[in-house]
Order: sequence, then C-alpha cells, then structure tokens
Amino acid sequence: MRTLIRAAAATAVTALALTPAAALAAPSPSPGATTVTKAGTSFLTATTVTAGQPVQVGASTGDHLYWSFRADAGQVHEITATVTFPKRRTGASTWTVDVFDGLRRRQACTAGAQTPTVDAAATSVALGCTLRRVRQWAEPWSGDPLPGTYYVRLSVTDLPEPDLGLPVEVEMLVGATDEGGASGDDGELAAPLVPNTRAGKVLAAEPTPEPVAEEETDLTGWLPDAGSRWVWTGVGGVLAAVAGVVGFALTRRPRRS
Repeated sequence: MRTLIRAAAATAVTALALTPAAALAAPSPSPGATTVTKAGTSFLTATTVTAGQPVQVGASTGDHLYWSFRADAGQVHEITATVTFPKRRTGASTWTVDVFDGLRRRQACTAGAQTPTVDAAATSVALGCTLRRVRQWAEPWSGDPLPGTYYVRLSVTDLPEPDLGLPVEVEMLVGATDEGGASGDDGELAAPLVPNTRAGKVLAAEPTPEPVAEEETDLTGWLPDAGSRWVWTGVGGVLAAVAGVVGFALTRRPRRS
C-alpha cells in the first residue's frame, strides 16, 4: 500500500514539474528568414538578430557568444539555444544563457532551463529563457524591462580543463509574442484605497459668522508683566549705572587746590 502511495505521489510531482515547461510554446523560425552564421565576443561586437531569425554558429568550448535584438513595449521574448558536442568530452559541463538590457542589467528569466548541467555522455544541451513583458515605462531605480536593445550571452561556466577549446555547434532563436502595450500590472484605480470616514455635510445657506468680543482696555495694560524679561533688563541697566557711578567716585583722584 505504501509503495502505491509513493508511486502516485512521484507521478503527481513529475506531472506538476513538467506542466509549466510543456505549456510554453517554443519559438519557431519565421518563413524566409535568413540564417545568421556569426556571433560577437562582447557587448560592443554583438551580432544583431531579429525575432524569428535562426542562428547557427560554430564555436569553441569556453567562448562567450553575444547577440542583440530589439524589444518593443508589450512584447514577451523567449530565447532558446541548443549546443551540440561533435566530440566526446571528459566530464560534465554547465552552460548558461544570460539576457541583458541596454544598460547592461541582467534580466530575470520567468521560465526555461537557463543554467543546465549535462554529463560527459550527452551529445547536446538545450537552454531557454523567457523574459518578462516589456513595459512602456518604469521607475529609474527598478530593474523592469523597458523598450530598447537587449543582449543574449551564451557561455559555459563549469567544465573540465581538458574539454576547454573543443568544437561545438550552437543554434539560437529569439521568439517574440506581442501582448499589447500595457503591462499586466498597470491599471486604473476605480475607488480610493482609504475611504473618507469623516465626510462633511452640505450647507443649504451661508453660515452667519459669530460676533467677535471686544477686548477690554486698561490703563496699565501697556506695562510689562512682573516676571518678563523687559523688567529684568531694566533693573539690570539701573544697577549697572549705579555701579559705574560708585566705581568712578571711588577711583577718582582728589583735585589739589
């Protein structure tokens, strides 16, 4: 009984793991598109490709291959790549496909095998990266994808040293799906986030202002308070004057007749 339960659970987990990958439609080359047979070695020398244009390049293990493509607002791009090994390798290797925007910021992948590892007996490895929908605008501090030029970099990150420099065949394709200019998280606020709980009432007539009471005046109203700083300032001035007169009288020399 336990064996059957474990088998059913394993089947369910496998089905859940395979469902998202199966739901993603792999991009297909555009009819009549010219095949690109080269790749750049840096951001500055990246080879320009368009969506649906296939790429077939011969390279060496350890090379960094760069391509660039144009992304417009509302598009979702999916990059697929396949690396074929004509010769047998001595050990396992890890490959990665990275996507950067025009500011060289690495963009996150929402689906796809971005960094797969294959053993020495494998003859090829498949990579993939599905980007987020390109937005029309974003805050300067955010890393949201914006319209412009994007860069794809294919490279190997881990491999045995004897396999460095072995020939490989690379196939790459960029697919684009237009889902409209508005982003999925954009919208219009239909109601206030915090309702007004202290709403006022509508007045039918203009309210009559209340009369202002006249202040009572006193003859001593202009005098400062007993403890105010003006009183202490005046007292201090008088004492200073008296001290000056007394000091002058004590220090003055008597006149001789």
